Amino acid sequence: MRGHILLVEDDSAIATVVTAALEDEGFEVTTSDSIVGRDRHLSVQRFDAMLTDVMLTDGDGIDGLADVRASHPEMPVIILSAQNTLDTAIRASDTGAFEYFPKPFDLDELVRAVEQATGVRTTRDDGPVEPGEGLPLVGRSQAMQGVFRMITRVLRNDLTVLILGESGTGKELVADAIHQLGHRKTGPFIAVNAAAIPGELIESELFGHEKGAFTGAVNQAIGKFEQANGGTLFLDEIGDMPADAQTRLLRALQSGRIRRVGGRQEISVDVRIIAATNRDLNPMIAAGTFREDLFYRLNVVPIQLPPLRDRVDDIGALARHFLRLAANEGLPMRQLDDAAIAMLERQPWRGNVRELQNTVYRLALMARDELIDTETISAVLGEALRVRGSVTEDDSFAAALDNWLAVHGQASGKLYQQSLAAFEKPLFEHALRQTAGNQLRAAELLGINRNTLRKRLVELVIDPERFSSAR
Repeated sequence: MRGHILLVEDDSAIATVVTAALEDEGFEVTTSDSIVGRDRHLSVQRFDAMLTDVMLTDGDGIDGLADVRASHPEMPVIILSAQNTLDTAIRASDTGAFEYFPKPFDLDELVRAVEQATGVRTTRDDGPVEPGEGLPLVGRSQAMQGVFRMITRVLRNDLTVLILGESGTGKELVADAIHQLGHRKTGPFIAVNAAAIPGELIESELFGHEKGAFTGAVNQAIGKFEQANGGTLFLDEIGDMPADAQTRLLRALQSGRIRRVGGRQEISVDVRIIAATNRDLNPMIAAGTFREDLFYRLNVVPIQLPPLRDRVDDIGALARHFLRLAANEGLPMRQLDDAAIAMLERQPWRGNVRELQNTVYRLALMARDELIDTETISAVLGEALRVRGSVTEDDSFAAALDNWLAVHGQASGKLYQQSLAAFEKPLFEHALRQTAGNQLRAAELLGINRNTLRKRLVELVIDPERFSSAR
């Protein structure tokens, strides 16, 4: 016998399948369908591991696990749950569970976890983490459950995390969740988008500068590393960072010390690094445009965010979640029926969750009745987002950019700077106009951090108050 397992599961079909799989691998299995039965077995027998469901016939299986662990500290616990939310994963982690499996789970993976648990007898003695309320991470799909499990594994340590995923998949939300739920939650969370900062300014942005370090440096400036001291520094779009800045970033990560531009003194910083990119860094490493040693320094714990097309089952829950957010921000409360959800599920969503959220807000604004029907969705989506549409959003943007270049011309190698300068201010003004000057909502529409928006509004001399009566 490889070990004696207590399985607490009130679904007889699942209990039968899991028991058979474990017995085939040489384990002895005792089953119970309730908390009372669990406690009775634990009072008279010793078990090498326990598998328990969350929702049982007589209560919540997680609630009493603190007492179980106190009386059986060497027994690993594996939690099974159909309540597939981030909060459930956090609660499972808080109990010191060896592993957490959302239902439906891979049976072979579960068996491997039992083998590992009984082999290494791993226990976790970390203090509790309070689950955040209202975290905008929604998803019951298998892909998102994997993301939730990875988040719980990095909350109580300072391992560097690299978040990978297409634009609009929620990389900053994941970074924020890791910070807000982790042991650095009382410290600052500072986000910086490497793609939005001109190459010649990024080192000053990250490390700060001394007065007179360069033309225009009329005062000393504190960089993002120092601002994030004691907390988390989120480096978004790390793949767009210039080579020189990559070198200095690597040195800072290796030593835990930075030097302001134009300064002589090294400054110690205590910062957790979370990086993110929507680019495949491997070809960039091969081409020499991204440092391989920096990649390995950042890629300690990779978290891959799935595109929305790979988590279609989440679209209904996400859409309803965004309708509630819209209502909280003053838009009318709307509902979606099954036909409307099915229509949303058929869309390509090239902009992923961000595009879905923007669409849902438009639906809440434009719908004539409380129940949003497929006719309203068709009108809001338009030909550009229909499955059989002939024009994509990418095509529309390319046409607009071509028209602008035809008027203004194009200096060689300056396309990015020219485009950004031409589109950024009117884009921000449009977002503020659409949200009646609400900066939080405007940042969400743009898909950027609200602190970044506020800073750019000051730099672009845009007063959000003048849009407060736009509607």
